[in-house]
Amino acid sequence: MAPRENFGSRFAVIMAMAGSAVGLGNIWRFPYMVGEHGGAAFVILYMLSSFILVLPIFFAETIIGRRSRQGTFGAMEKLAPGTPWKWLGLFTVVSPIVILSYYSVVGGWSVEYLFKAACLDFTNAEPSEIQGFFGQFISSTGGPIAVHTIFMLLVAGIVLAGVKKGIEGFTKVTMPILFILIIALAVYSMTLPGASEGITYLLKPDFSEVDAHAVAAAMGQAFFSLSLGVGTILTYASYMRKEENILASGVGTAVSDLLFAVIAGFAVMPAVFAAGIEPGAGAGLVFDTLPFIFNKMGVGAPWLSAIIAIIFFVTILVAALTSAISMMEVGVAYLTEEKGMRRGSAVLAITVFAWCVGVLCSLSFGPLADVKLLGNSIFDFLDKLCSNWLLPAGGLLFTLFVGWKMSRADVFDEFTNGGTLKANVALFNVVWFLLRFVAPVGIVVVFLTNLFL
Repeated sequence: MAPRENFGSRFAVIMAMAGSAVGLGNIWRFPYMVGEHGGAAFVILYMLSSFILVLPIFFAETIIGRRSRQGTFGAMEKLAPGTPWKWLGLFTVVSPIVILSYYSVVGGWSVEYLFKAACLDFTNAEPSEIQGFFGQFISSTGGPIAVHTIFMLLVAGIVLAGVKKGIEGFTKVTMPILFILIIALAVYSMTLPGASEGITYLLKPDFSEVDAHAVAAAMGQAFFSLSLGVGTILTYASYMRKEENILASGVGTAVSDLLFAVIAGFAVMPAVFAAGIEPGAGAGLVFDTLPFIFNKMGVGAPWLSAIIAIIFFVTILVAALTSAISMMEVGVAYLTEEKGMRRGSAVLAITVFAWCVGVLCSLSFGPLADVKLLGNSIFDFLDKLCSNWLLPAGGLLFTLFVGWKMSRADVFDEFTNGGTLKANVALFNVVWFLLRFVAPVGIVVVFLTNLFL
């Protein structure tokens, strides 16, 4: 067996993990979740969820991955041999591949809109045509499947190159660029006529909008955004060097993800209000809103409009890719380490499976729109299944494993690098308490809220 690859530096670790976290959950999902759940009040709930509930779970996955030096299935076999915990490892191999299948459909939308931007479609169209672009496209058959295919091939190509050359090389270059692009877009969005209402919407909380559903949605968004509960962080942590600081990597990733989500909110929501679109418009919010803005810009400056449109959809595409490669890597690690497959064969197998499921998700907006699973389209069913159930379930089990199955001494050893990191030693009791009591209770609250709502 070839030597196991490692990330080359702490910067590489944070960029890879932040890349896993920063994705469509921040640019596509976060703005419309904010719109559906009361604006600034939801943002506050999301921030609290990220640090009090979700960050301890991030530490749990990181501790398991780095201590075992294995993917999800092998980690459980190594740390708890001969126990039913190995099924958690298998569960967290399947979950990210399911997410990848419908995630790739949305990633494909960004490919299509990047193509439209490059062809000046948003600049040259009549304003009345713009709002029909998204609905017409996703309800068709060939186009969405074609761009879904392109996106899957891009993901497969990066993962095929390996951990150091592929994942690390891609995220180290693209993540800093991604932050620069989203900041530039936010600055521009906030200067649009009518944008001030959107800024107020993000800054002035209305807690009358907060209910149990909003709290559960904020927790679920934090899970989705940080890629927790499905083994992606665990798998990346297994490539961390032993001298890396788990606390620094975790806080760096969480802050990067949170900051990017908030900036993305300021890039999208002011534009939503400037365009006069309902902020709770749902999954198509970004794809309905921004082309309208690019069209308005094109009246006086068509090339500037085209350039900004291209930059925006490149940003979405890169963000989608950085998360998607982490999802595919979980399955690739399992097939190469546990089943002895070559990396190329493993990438091919997962690509084909995710592509097939993704085709069904894509068709659920068109020819298969009448096919319902528990009252939801195929796409919505998988999104809700993963966000509301699979991610929290995986997070709960990882947290219980570290907090109650592993010994306190082993967790302390891993979190503090054998007691050599003084700041980690000082904070260990707080993290240990959050892992054992706060995080599990919070996840159960999410489950019960989703169950009764």
